[in-house]
Amino acid sequence: MSATETAIASAEAHSAHNYHPLPVVVASAEGAWMTDVEGRRYLDLLAGYSALNFGHGNRRLIDAAKAQLERVTLTSRAFHHDRFADFCTRLAELCSMEMVLPMNTGAEAVETAVKTARKWGYRVKGVPDGMAKIIVASDNFHGRTTTIISFSTDPEARADYGPYTPGFEIVPYGDLTALREAMTENTVAVLIEPIQGEAGVLVPPAGYLPGVRELTRERNVLFIADEIQSGLGRTGKTFALEHEGVVPDVYVLGKALGGGVVPVSAVVSSADILGVFKPGEHGSTFGGNPLACAVALEVIAMLRTGEYQERAAELGVHLHRELGLLAGGGAVETVRGRGLWAGVDIAPTLGTGREISERLMEERVLVKDTHGSTIRIAPPLVISKEDLDWGLDRLRTVLSA
Repeated sequence: MSATETAIASAEAHSAHNYHPLPVVVASAEGAWMTDVEGRRYLDLLAGYSALNFGHGNRRLIDAAKAQLERVTLTSRAFHHDRFADFCTRLAELCSMEMVLPMNTGAEAVETAVKTARKWGYRVKGVPDGMAKIIVASDNFHGRTTTIISFSTDPEARADYGPYTPGFEIVPYGDLTALREAMTENTVAVLIEPIQGEAGVLVPPAGYLPGVRELTRERNVLFIADEIQSGLGRTGKTFALEHEGVVPDVYVLGKALGGGVVPVSAVVSSADILGVFKPGEHGSTFGGNPLACAVALEVIAMLRTGEYQERAAELGVHLHRELGLLAGGGAVETVRGRGLWAGVDIAPTLGTGREISERLMEERVLVKDTHGSTIRIAPPLVISKEDLDWGLDRLRTVLSA
């Protein structure tokens, strides 16, 4: 067997089959390119679901991690460390907020946001104990913990994990009327993705996000924005909500915050909201550890210049123009997205999203499918226009075969 076949066979024999990866085994990566164990190079148009916004092996992030590795990597929150205060301060400033509650993975941050909303509802809004309700959108993807999949509408994510956590109301994404009708005096929060990533990069109708902001403010309900995939430069703004001039009560961040080097996530909000926590009421051994803070501080510094947001905006215009031309030729039914992020619905007659992804892999381009015939394109923000065009040419080749 080849090195690829050997590695995959070993993985299949000794790991749970909770993923179905493409049959490529990556050995190294730099920028927007990955190299497999056979020495073949592939253009990465997925960027770790936006965790790698700044590319593979970004020198600034690697140097920051190396320097911190030589000093201290973990203290637990039992002690202070000298990177924590700066991390919280800089991230709060980036978000124009006041307080930060750091965690590790995106799912942990969403769980933290749920706990925050419930505690705020009981302590501040005065909702009766055990009666708090959080409204979410259909086709959401916020993670895979038991509580989070309890309000998923994806059968693959939800089936066989009951009994499910109560306290959530699901309404159609983009439907303000349904949202208004679902609100009660016990509603403590609305939790939504400004752009739904796993659902196929779904952008809500114009006016929806400002409408959510207005409704939540009127009804004294927290607006929690899950910007784990859409935030930190991906759409051409620091946050996807900025495209419609909306500021939520709570940001949920992750993925790119760790630069693809270490898992870093956070809930960012005002002192009135995150101030409901007292010592011992929530925590994480690794949350806000020195290594995570060092890397995230470098990510924040990179975002403060605005250059990555501008690059995503400029290349995003080009990406959507080129994909739009494909949509007029019959091979592509619909293209959605914003900035360097696109969901492409392939005509079912050409194959499933998985089949198209596998054909692109043969052309040395890596993307990932979702929901039938949809593929997602989300390259690192550092990709060159020439490399992006090369990847789009390979897509044209696959669609015309």
